Parts: sequence; C-alpha cells; structure tokens
Amino acid sequence: MDMDEVLKIFIAESRELLEQMEEALLVLESAPEDSDTINAIFRAAHTIKGSAGLFGLDLIVSFTHIAESVLDRIRNAELRFDGTLTALFLQVGDHLRHLVDLLDEGHSLEQLDPALLEQNRQLSEQLSLYMSAPQGTSSLPSSNGLVERSGTGGVSADHWHLSLRFGPDTLRNGMDPLSLLRYLNTFGRIVSIVPLLDRVPPASEMDPETCYLGFEVAFVSEADKATIEGAFEFVREDSLIRILPPNSKSEEYLELIRALPEEDMRLGEILMRCGTLTAAELQEVLHAQVQGQQQAEARPIGQVLMEESLVQPPVIAAALHKQQQVKENRSSDNNLIRVDAGKLDQLINLVGELIIAGAGARMTAQQCGHAEMLESTELLSRLVEEVRDSALTLRMVQIGATFNRFQRVVRDVSKELGKDIALTISGGETELDKTVVERITDPLTHLVRNAMDHGIESLAVRQARGKPAQGNVRLNAYHDAGSIVLEVTDDGGGLDPQRILAKARERGLISEGQTLTDKETFNLIFEPGFSTAEQVSNLSGRGVGMDVVKRNITALRGSIDLDSKLGEGTCVRIRLPLTLAIIDGFLVGVGPAGYVIPLDLVEECIELDTNTRHDRGHIALRGEVLPFIRLRELFDESGQPPRRENVVVVSYAGQRAGLVVDHLMGEFQTVIKPLGKLFGTCRGVGGFTILGSGAVALILDIPSLLTDLSSATTHAAPLTIEA
Repeated sequence: MDMDEVLKIFIAESRELLEQMEEALLVLESAPEDSDTINAIFRAAHTIKGSAGLFGLDLIVSFTHIAESVLDRIRNAELRFDGTLTALFLQVGDHLRHLVDLLDEGHSLEQLDPALLEQNRQLSEQLSLYMSAPQGTSSLPSSNGLVERSGTGGVSADHWHLSLRFGPDTLRNGMDPLSLLRYLNTFGRIVSIVPLLDRVPPASEMDPETCYLGFEVAFVSEADKATIEGAFEFVREDSLIRILPPNSKSEEYLELIRALPEEDMRLGEILMRCGTLTAAELQEVLHAQVQGQQQAEARPIGQVLMEESLVQPPVIAAALHKQQQVKENRSSDNNLIRVDAGKLDQLINLVGELIIAGAGARMTAQQCGHAEMLESTELLSRLVEEVRDSALTLRMVQIGATFNRFQRVVRDVSKELGKDIALTISGGETELDKTVVERITDPLTHLVRNAMDHGIESLAVRQARGKPAQGNVRLNAYHDAGSIVLEVTDDGGGLDPQRILAKARERGLISEGQTLTDKETFNLIFEPGFSTAEQVSNLSGRGVGMDVVKRNITALRGSIDLDSKLGEGTCVRIRLPLTLAIIDGFLVGVGPAGYVIPLDLVEECIELDTNTRHDRGHIALRGEVLPFIRLRELFDESGQPPRRENVVVVSYAGQRAGLVVDHLMGEFQTVIKPLGKLFGTCRGVGGFTILGSGAVALILDIPSLLTDLSSATTHAAPLTIEA
C-alpha cells in the first residue's frame, strides 16, 4: 500500500472521528459531567494527533496537542465543560475538518491561506487560556504539587506508598538506607514514615554490618513510578521494594489503559505502557513465573502481580479488559474492509449489464425452444438476481448518521434565532442507497432550517398559545411500499392556507375565482420564488429553497408533499426509491412498445372487457371507484387496441389507480438508465431500460402519473367491472 492510499485512510478515519467528536460535544451540552463522553472526545483528538504525526502534519499535531491538553484537564476534573467551552471545541472540530478537507483536495498545510492561519492562531490562543487556571471545580493545586480535594472531611493527602525491606547486605555493600530516604526528598516530600522492626534480633545477637530495617513510607511526588524506583536502583537485587501509586494515580492509569492504541499487547506490556509497572518489576515477575512453572505451580502473570502487591487489582482488571477488547475489535476489523465508492458503482454497472445480457440469453433460449438451454438460462437468471441483491446491499447505509449531523445544525441555528429548539430523531436504522443519502442531505438541511425559522414560534408566542417553551423538530424515516419515507415535522405555528392563497393570487399563480384543496394550496410553497415571510433573514425569506428542494427530490425519482394544521405544526414528507440503480419491474406492452412499472407499486392485474365503455375515467373495482389511465392514449400509441385489455392496479402514498395496457409480460429485472436532458421534462417517465432483445422500454414514473390524475377533475359515473 503506497503513502497516498494510507493518507486517504487517515483522511477517512479523521472525518469519522471528528463526526464522533461533534456528536459527543452536543451530548455534553445536556450532560457536562459524563466521563465516558469526555473520554471519547479525548480519544478522538489523541488518535488524530498520533496519526497526523505519522505523516509529518505538524500543524495538525501542534494544534490538536493544545486541544488534547485542555481535554486532559477536563478529564482530571480541573476544568468542566460549559456552553462556552463546548462552543470552542465545536470550532476546533470545524477547523480540523477544514484542514483534513484541504489535505483531501491535495493542498499542502505548509502553505495555508493567511486567514486560515490566523484562525488557527486565534483558536490556539483561546485554548491556551484554559491551561492557566482551573475553572468550575473545587480542585486546586497545593504548594507541594499535590492536588488536595476539599470536602466535608477537610483536606486529605494523596500519596505514593513505598514498602521497603532492605536486604541484610545493604550496609556491607556501602549503601545507607537513610541516605536513600533523604534522596527521595529531592523530587518529592516524605509525609510519614513508619520503621519496621520485626526482623531486628536481640541486641546480643546483632551484627553491626547487617541491615535489619524496613520502612513503610508515605511519599508525595509528581514523579512517575520509574523515577521513584530509580532511587533504589543499587539495592533492588537483595531488597524487597514495593511502590504503590496514590489513588488519583490509579484512576489515571485506568484512563491511560483505555486510551492505549488498539494493538495486540501482553498484559505486562500494557501495564508498562501506562506506567504502573516498571521494566525491573516486570522482569522480577517473569522470573517468579518461570520458577513457578519449573515447580509445576504455573500462575498467570496477573495473579503474580496481585500476590506481590506490585499493581492494584482494578488496574490489572482494566488491563485485562483492554487486552480482551483489542482481540474482539481486531476480530471485528478482520471482517470489515474499506472499499472505494467508485468501485462499488462500477460493480453495480457491471451487474446491470449482466442482467441485460442474461435477459437476452433467456429470450434466445425461449425462441429456440431448447429445454436444456431454457433450464440453464433460468438458473443463470436466478443467480444473477442473487448477485444483484448482494451488490445492492453493499451500497445500503443507515440514514441515522445523516440525521445525527443535524444536531449541530439545530444547535447553531437555534442560537442564531434566539429560540430554544430540540431535535428528535427516530427511524435512524432505516437503510437506503448511499447515493440517495448523499443527495438528500441538502434538501433536508433546507427543510430543517425552514422549520426552525418559519415553523417554530418565538418564546412569547408559544407561551401565549400554551405550548412548551422548547420547540421541537423531528426527523423520522421508515419504509413503505418499496420506498423510503423521510419526515421533517415541527410543532410550530403551521401554515395558513388563506395567507398562501392570497400570496399566490398576488403573484399570479392562481386566478381570483380558482378554488384549491388544502393539499393543493400547501403545495404552492414549492413554486419558484414563493415565500410568505414578511422579513428577509439570513436563513430564509427570499423564496429560494423550497422549489430547489422539490427539484432535487424529483431528480431522485421521488416526491414531496406536506400536511399542516394551523397552530399545531407542519410535516413535510419525502418519498424516495430505495435505490437508483436496479429494481424489480413489471413489464407491460402497449402496441409495439414496452413499459416497466416498479413491481413494489403493483397491487394486482385484472382483465378489462372490450364490451365495457371506456370513454370515462373510472371503473368500479369490488365496490370501490378506481380512476384509470390508458397508456395507449397517454403516449399517443397508434393502431387498434386488442379485443381484451388489462388493468394494472398500482398504489403509491395511499393513492390507487389503474393503468390500462394491451399485454402483461411478467416480472423483469430492470436496470434503470437516466433520460437525457432533452427528455428531462417528460411527465410520467422516470428513465428507461434495455430489454433482452435490445429494444428500449420506458420506466413509468408512477408518483407523477398519480399526481396528475388526482389533479384532474371528472364527474363521470363509474364503469363497472367484475373482478
């Protein structure tokens, strides 16, 4: 793997980490003391800094180091998150995302735009302010460097505990235990010392050159364990030295273990990496373990560490958990692989061509009438269908990740508007094609911002109407009849139909005497340039947005409509196809032409007797009035219809209609190909496909056909058909 590919992986992972950081920061606004969330932010910053260092990205490393240092103080309860600090770290995330985007575009971070460098400097200075003094906590650094925590029980010291058992030859080897204790005071302070006299014999049996002493020492120091151990370097071989960290250090070790990289490590290595075990202690433990194995008393290293009181049990437990976690994650990672989206698109295109080729082979086999060939082509068709389903599954992603991005949008826009607005998300596990997800983000952003600006009322208005002070915007997703439905709902003031009609008449969109249903009235807001806003703001009021939303949704072969109730709120509902590439279709014939109807929208097929009059637009189907469309008339097909025609009953978004066709040709795997710009405005057609014979068949746009049908007015009495 070359460096360019590795850099792409760094960029992708950094973006994921920054998204996680942003989500965690938004969570902290409501739960600023959540230690797990704080640790998640710290790990994200730490990982980005470490990875950036591998590529020599000094600007990212230095900037992230400052942010990481502030986060470390927050983890140690020296600082706490508040609104200001959260806002600052959101800016930090935005700045890092901008730097990563520049890398992705091929720019060098050594030659940045002066404005971006100035932003980097200002953010660094703002972060540095939090490095000088603690805020929002009762923890203060004392004169000896120890953090003393005030509480109801007064001030309590937190110290290292040194258990020293000097060997009998310590004095003979020229070492004075008291000089070692005095040396400790050069980088710390002995709080208390208790001599151990259990090995001291009667005076008559004493040897003046033999050391019988031991000490239990309470020692305050900011030094690490290796430094303290170094004070006893020359007496370790024949002495028993045990160094236990203070309680605060134990918590620090636990955090360091959790923050260790996802690497395969032995237990002793994990404990050494976090600083709770020194190299000398590890060698001592390994030696004891080897001796135990020779005596058929093999013990796990963790057991030896606890028996020898070298490491506290919670720290050992955390290290073992980290070890197991790495193994599980590594096993999970082995089941995952990153694939370039372009390669997936190429695979889908090839599967589409395979479907067309398979349909051609099947048609040839049918024409030949060769039984074995027919059986082979049937098997081929089934396998191709399975390949198609598997390939399309690769591109399916959950909509939840896209929805979660709007937490930041709602936070920032609500502050800009001076409104208290919360975002509620449901249906985040709903899956749809990655291409659809990417292209739906901008329309959703328009709708969410519009709901916040136009929909949610001001605090005074909400209180006057007896509503909660906090407004609510809800994003919801679910599957319905082969489509995915996305809803943007607010509990605001709703739409006033009379005001919309007045504005529409003023702009000449409808005539003075024309009457519209509420649904038709609400749909006027999707007309270009239409707006009912009395004032133009940074967010809305210029009439630009809703027509763009509808245009983008239509380009995705989707539809958009809304329901609203004055004083209660509005729901904008978007219906989209699950995929834009390949669908199961139902092939019908009208004259020599073929048409494909999405199979998910087909309810049933019935026969239409030629003796029934067809000069009216409805039939009665089992007691229900069903409007119908004659495709022969819709597409101006010449020639005489067959004696018996068929009706394909379709349903979409609660609307039902019949399509009158000449022939029913069965299910058909349909590769959707877009129409050219010349045919982009054709109503009722959503694309085309290639049949096995090489002929072209149009794919019917059922939503637009049903919309046109519902807007047409007819008062003819229904025809009757038996079914």
